[in-house]
Amino acid sequence: MPPAPTGARPGVLARNYEPLDVVLVSGEGSWVTDVDGKRYLDCLAGYSALNFGHRHPALVAAAKEQLDAITLTSRAFTHDLLEPFARAVTALTGTEMLLPMNTGAEAVETAVKAARKWGYDVRGVPDGEATIIVASGAFHGRTTTIVSMSDDPLTRDGFGPYTPGFRIVPFGDADAVAAAVDRTTVAVLVEPVQGESGVIIPPADYLPRLRALCDEHDVLLVLDEIQSGLGRTGTTLAQDLVGVRADLTTLGKALGGGILPVSAVVGRRDVLGVLTPGTHGSTFGGNPLACAVGIAVADLLVPGTLQARAATLGAELRTRVEALVAEGLLASARTVGLWAGLDVEPSLGMTGRQTCELLAAHGVLTKDTHGSTIRLAPPLNIEREDLDLALDILTKVLRERRAAVGG
Repeated sequence: MPPAPTGARPGVLARNYEPLDVVLVSGEGSWVTDVDGKRYLDCLAGYSALNFGHRHPALVAAAKEQLDAITLTSRAFTHDLLEPFARAVTALTGTEMLLPMNTGAEAVETAVKAARKWGYDVRGVPDGEATIIVASGAFHGRTTTIVSMSDDPLTRDGFGPYTPGFRIVPFGDADAVAAAVDRTTVAVLVEPVQGESGVIIPPADYLPRLRALCDEHDVLLVLDEIQSGLGRTGTTLAQDLVGVRADLTTLGKALGGGILPVSAVVGRRDVLGVLTPGTHGSTFGGNPLACAVGIAVADLLVPGTLQARAATLGAELRTRVEALVAEGLLASARTVGLWAGLDVEPSLGMTGRQTCELLAAHGVLTKDTHGSTIRLAPPLNIEREDLDLALDILTKVLRERRAAVGG
């Protein structure tokens, strides 16, 4: 047996991420602190997992109380919070049934399995022939089946052979969906707003048209609201903005309050009901700790004040970033609720990564995507003054860059 290694071991952590050079040790609300004591405004909020900020008192209290009771039973047994969790989240989302999982990718996998089984058992699609229509530019997770429905080379390439059964059409194009539907189609699976692609917002009639198409052809509409859901867009779900209700909706990220991974599929009872004992499961899915936090998350959203706050602050965010477009500092800006995708003006000669590095140096944390795009997704309870500060710093960074390149 070789001797135990001693000293530093460079390279022991797999490099599947390339984070900014910031090492965080604590957080409170919208603020985080690094190992050197420097404070930053968190304007990414864990890709919406921290919709309620870091260490929200109600969520921390719920988790601490449950830690003193029981944290895991597995689904071999039940516990006293499982049904209350399901009731709280279905009531919040206006749905009939919930199936709990852990991560967002698991929720999407669950929705895919449920849709396929519904297609076979209810629609009568021949076994093994079910197809699901998905959108180009989408991001639903990183499991093998999910990357099979992706057209992003970075996410997909090198992981084949791929799971069959998906048809990719342009995002926001309801006509393309209509053309792709045939007798094997069991579902249309899209994000109401594409987050990872840079907060890409479809035409206002996109989801209503998809709903009508799915009704016409007896096909399930499945909406991935793992990033867009639970208040981010100024409504409980992004689909609420256009008055649509999906047959299945995937939830995650904010459902765990930034404390632990919690996800779920909510939707029609007759669809989720096709999953019977033994056909699907998860050891940790719906565990007592997750349920305690998930119930507390639902309680925070029931009054609607956080959603209204996201809408109000989102209007201010839109005004500020549109001014940066007018000033020639941003090429374009897309906002919905308290969520923005900002494309840095090419003449500044700066990538999204470089922009985020400069922002971090000035005390604002956010993340780039797809080259020159950065995303802003601060906690929904961020103070107005802090949001203004973040946008002031963004303006300063862009203006200084323009001056440096002689613009």
